[in-house]
Amino acid sequence: MAGHPTFHFHNTEGHPSIEIGVKEFMCMGAKPPFDHPHIFIDMGDEVERVCPYCSTLYKYNPNLKAEETVPPGALFEEEIA
Repeated sequence: MAGHPTFHFHNTEGHPSIEIGVKEFMCMGAKPPFDHPHIFIDMGDEVERVCPYCSTLYKYNPNLKAEETVPPGALFEEEIA
């Protein structure tokens, strides 16, 4: 198991692609309650991967920090009540 957090990304806005700063992550489609099963995606040696559920194209951008996305706002952060 990796020694780092697994970031969850969503595409609630319906962007054709999202640039992210990690190669291992979870895609959840849209924010709850409209999310699909959260699936682990590992890009391996590739720099792009399509989610098989929602067809979002994720592109690895090594210039981004792990929690940054282009367009901004695709990192899922649970709201704490």
